[in-house]
Amino acid sequence: MRRLILVICGCLLSAGAWADYVLTPKAIAPNTYVVEGSTDNFSKDNGGNIVNVAFIVTDAGVVVIDTGPSLAYGKALRAAIAQVTEQPVVQVFLTHHHPDHALGNQAFADVPIAALAGTQHLLQEEGDHLAENMYRMVGDWMRGTEVVLPTQIVEAGVIDIGGHPLQILAYTGHTGADLALLDQRTGVLFAGDLVFYQRALATPHTPGLDSWLADIDSLQALPWKLIVPGHGPVASDNSPFVQMRDYLGWLDNTLRHAAQQGLDMNQVLRLPIPERFASINLTRYELTRTVSHLYPHYEQQQWQRIDQ
Repeated sequence: MRRLILVICGCLLSAGAWADYVLTPKAIAPNTYVVEGSTDNFSKDNGGNIVNVAFIVTDAGVVVIDTGPSLAYGKALRAAIAQVTEQPVVQVFLTHHHPDHALGNQAFADVPIAALAGTQHLLQEEGDHLAENMYRMVGDWMRGTEVVLPTQIVEAGVIDIGGHPLQILAYTGHTGADLALLDQRTGVLFAGDLVFYQRALATPHTPGLDSWLADIDSLQALPWKLIVPGHGPVASDNSPFVQMRDYLGWLDNTLRHAAQQGLDMNQVLRLPIPERFASINLTRYELTRTVSHLYPHYEQQQWQRIDQ
């Protein structure tokens, strides 16, 4: 009986969390919608709803790009899609393995969930830890959420779904395995977290800022008309790329020069942030994280251990 009561309570809490997600699809191109999240950090107030997810209504069904931070979010997303179209969801693409993009997978377990091989590996390796961390940060919003791995591995190329030729792009800058999609029919570029806009970028898994900068150059050269960043507003001009390149370049130069000067980590954390980045949300917070992630690598490049 006690077990039954706990199960019922868990279901009620989960349903309550689901009801609190307010997801409003916004049409940005013909049959193309974005559900835009906050540019704030994870919190119990937003339930981890800090991510942009998207979907395309094709003649063959609905294509979803990323599934959100929790089972409850994934269910709310499916309900929001159903308010837009009677077409069934037929395909999911994951841009990368981070929890705000991939922990809604449970709600889409009945359809193929496609990702790069590296994304599947990273989610299998780190997913449980990422989910546990999300439970700590957003609490009851995560109830019932479990890691569901991609069921379909894709590579760079073009897949046509219902009259929408979707160009799959494989990059590495943000996590080492980053998928972007260009809908060649509408010109909408779904950039995932390769592009942050008006929200400071996160660096916990980047293989290097130089790799990320190279990815930005490649993305910008594509024949896009609209850019959907992983975080921040949709744009129709180069502004997200300009901001990303400026911010990444500043980070790289700052960390390199600090290492050359022999600054310790605490000194780097106190360095000023240029005024031109004042409008970007969470710059100080993400700089603190970036220094902890990346500064030891810059120090190792600059200084050799005396015992070697």
